[in-house]
Amino acid sequence: MALGITLSVMVMEIVGGVLSDSLALIADAAHMATDALGLGMALLAIHFANRPAGPNRTFGFARAEILAALANCLLLLGVGGFLVFEAVDRFITPAETKGGLAIAFAAVGLVANIVSLSLLMRGQKESLNVRGAYLEVLADTLGSVAVIVAAGVIMATGWQAADPIASLVIGLMIVPRTVKLLRETLNVLLEAAPKGVDMAEVRAHITALPGVLDVHDLHAWTITS
Repeated sequence: MALGITLSVMVMEIVGGVLSDSLALIADAAHMATDALGLGMALLAIHFANRPAGPNRTFGFARAEILAALANCLLLLGVGGFLVFEAVDRFITPAETKGGLAIAFAAVGLVANIVSLSLLMRGQKESLNVRGAYLEVLADTLGSVAVIVAAGVIMATGWQAADPIASLVIGLMIVPRTVKLLRETLNVLLEAAPKGVDMAEVRAHITALPGVLDVHDLHAWTITS
């Protein structure tokens, strides 16, 4: 359902961005395109992750979710960089944005994003893959707010620079959350110790068992989130 909502609003915002000549609205639509792709990958990864293990894949496809989370991170970083570049270009070659149209389209996008967030809220606490999709929609929700504020400023003051500034904000706010998720995802892929597990305590607990003299090669890792 979240995927269907995202695709519908993305098309609407592209049309709205072209009609209103709003870079911020087009930026929001571009981010929604990555949302749609991210949600699609998340659903596909969950489908693969539920496949049973076999003799050649003893853990099954459990890591499919982590790979989807990694792909989402790379997409988000790419979109963030693109939006920053386009915003700087709009500062150099300004265009007149129709604030009223931009507000109308962005308001519909905001409502749709809030609905999608509510659908993804529960799953994002349990899966890095779903969290990646949740963060994409969250950033897009904030992007819709930025578009509305920028369009309101343009309508009230005629200050056209508000539109590329909003686009720049949308691009920049994507990066910090994405870097955090990327770090967590890479930790799983590099088989770092699970979060919250103190290896020294694990070693001490094992060596305290009767008959255990020492632990020579201790490893702990996470297969999936």
